[in-house]
Parts: sequence; structure tokens; C-alpha cells
Amino acid sequence: MIGTVELRRLLPHRFPMLLVDRVDELVPGERLVARKAVTCNEPWYAALPQDAGPRDHHYPEVLLVESWCQAAGVLATWDDPNPDVLNGQVMLFGGVSDARFERPVFPGDVVEHRVRVYRVLSDTMIFEGESLVDGETVMTVARATMAFRPAEQLRAATGT
Repeated sequence: MIGTVELRRLLPHRFPMLLVDRVDELVPGERLVARKAVTCNEPWYAALPQDAGPRDHHYPEVLLVESWCQAAGVLATWDDPNPDVLNGQVMLFGGVSDARFERPVFPGDVVEHRVRVYRVLSDTMIFEGESLVDGETVMTVARATMAFRPAEQLRAATGT
């Protein structure tokens, strides 16, 4: 099992945007199974009124995608981690295509992300997979693209 300490060595994300709690299975260059426990104490629920209904408690789909993509980032960087986005190779997500949401996720759910490497092209990786709660598919991702670029080139492009 890979926990929070190890995840912080692999990903640049920190609270409140580190959205992977642990990795249960990892086969480098092939696949990964990670978990995200959704709780009512997360920042996106803080502003909900006392009379908020069940629909108001749906975990935001954009955060579900982000969490899945972070799991893909763990798989992508396992052999060569670089959580420092100011130096070395920077992980950049290029896009997600054909993400389908089967049912909402709620506080109390533990989401299991399954990520598979679909293809590797020099400095670009393409992933596919799904997310489940209690064995039920809640999201599928047909393709997600990640590229790695030198931090120096990105700084030069922005003028900083």
C-alpha cells in the first residue's frame, strides 16, 4: 500500500487538492488501483446550508475526474517522481475524452480508481479506466492524455 507520505513524493498536489488517499495496487507502466474516501468535511461542502438536500451533497464530478487523473499521475511518475513543478519534468494533463458519469458519489463513499496505461509516446502517456464505489461503476474514462515538459521551457513560455 502507498499512503499519503509516499503520494506527496510523487504528486505536487497538497491540501485541499490532494485527492488520492492511498494506492492499493501498482504495476509500473501498466495499471494502478487507488482510493479516495469522500467525507462531508471536505471544503466543497462547507458552504452548504443546513437544509441542503441529497442532490447538494453529490461529490463534484470535476473533482472525481481530478482525483482519477491524480491516480494516473501516480502511475505515470512512479519510476521518476518529481513533485517540484519548478524544476525537472512537469506533468501536464492535456485532456480527458468521453468521461461518463453513471451515478453520483456522496460523502461516506470510498471511490476506487482503476487506471490503465493505454499508450506511451515519448513524453506523452494516454490512460483509460474507471472509478467504482462498492463494486459499482460511477465513472468511466475512455482516454486521458498526460504530457511531460521541462519546467525551464514552461517558465520561458510565460516570461517568468
